[in-house]
Amino acid sequence: MIYERLEAMVAEGRFADGERLDEVRLSQEFGVSRTPLREALRMLANAGLARAVPNRGTFVRQPDFTRLVEMFEVMAELEAWCARLAASRITSAELLLLRETALKCERALAVQDSHLYYAENASFHDLIYRAAGNGFLAEEARSLQRRLRPFRQAQLFVADRLEHSMEEHRQILAALESHNAVEAENRMRDHIRIQSVTYRQFRG
Repeated sequence: MIYERLEAMVAEGRFADGERLDEVRLSQEFGVSRTPLREALRMLANAGLARAVPNRGTFVRQPDFTRLVEMFEVMAELEAWCARLAASRITSAELLLLRETALKCERALAVQDSHLYYAENASFHDLIYRAAGNGFLAEEARSLQRRLRPFRQAQLFVADRLEHSMEEHRQILAALESHNAVEAENRMRDHIRIQSVTYRQFRG
């Protein structure tokens, strides 16, 4: 939980690039001892969002936008592939679950809860990974999704992004319901690609 909060703070630009993370202040802010905080900082460094320097501390590493765009490009192709396969392989039970998850996204949108929306959004995408029927592809998609998680979540704070994201979900769901592989692939690719552009707008 502490790691995810720190991860989000980095993605939201709460820390400057190279800024030293103050363990005492953060421990007080999160209401935890320094032991779990240090574990979270270690995880942050492993994720490439910080740099641990022996005897000096942990320093923030803001991601390079070019690198982020590259990661989003790969993510777009992985998810597009998942959607294309899912269009022909998705079962009635999986479609039912996908509709239910889309409805939960709609409810989160109705109350403008970005955090809840993202949680349901993640479930929506994961269901499509599963419906693709390719375990290896699903593993790779989930791995990159975890790396991009804070940036995908942060871009939802851009004005009207929740509404646009939900409309994109509706189009993806409709394509899967009609088993239109080409449409599902294209809609999903566009849905992911726009996120890197929106994240850049979020960070100004």
